[in-house]
Amino acid sequence: MMRKPDMSDEKTAATLVQIARHSLEIFVREGTRHEPTLADLPELLQEPGASFVTLTDHGRLRGCIGNTQARWALARDVARNAVSAASRDPRFPPVTAVELADIRLEVTILTPPRLLPYTDFDDLCAKLRPGIDGVMLTWQERRGLLLPQVWRRIPQPAQFLEAITYKAGIPYRNLRHHPLSVEVHTFQAQHFHEEGYQEPGD
Repeated sequence: MMRKPDMSDEKTAATLVQIARHSLEIFVREGTRHEPTLADLPELLQEPGASFVTLTDHGRLRGCIGNTQARWALARDVARNAVSAASRDPRFPPVTAVELADIRLEVTILTPPRLLPYTDFDDLCAKLRPGIDGVMLTWQERRGLLLPQVWRRIPQPAQFLEAITYKAGIPYRNLRHHPLSVEVHTFQAQHFHEEGYQEPGD
């Protein structure tokens, strides 16, 4: 099972952020992908982990890509997601070299998602923990999630869920269907960012 870096371990947190920044810079400037040498890193970063990397430009979202399941060593997952956030987020064009000076990034490490049983929409809203839970919704082949940080700008559970359905292309009304048709998972996260990073929407 994936372990999370200890929030008190400033060196580990700084290493993750440095890996993301280096990977971003190398890819955007040179078009090559950086694969961290695991033997040079703390053991925790060599273990499988799931991460998201968020890019912002003066507080405006510029890209956010990640994984909810631990498939690779955490260090390599972060490096790959930094590249994906810069080049594969369908909401934005690829990041260019001229933008790099203004871009700040955040690395988010996720716990494994856990299925959240619920009986109806009101029960679902009551079970969510604003500021603590990230939420992932799945309906048919569509899936979307929001990280726990997003509660800062969308503090109400109903609106939080609506934002996920909009992002995923899931009809919001489906959350009120009987029998239930939308699967809900929650997860927790730790996040580490560069100096000057602003959460989008703050």
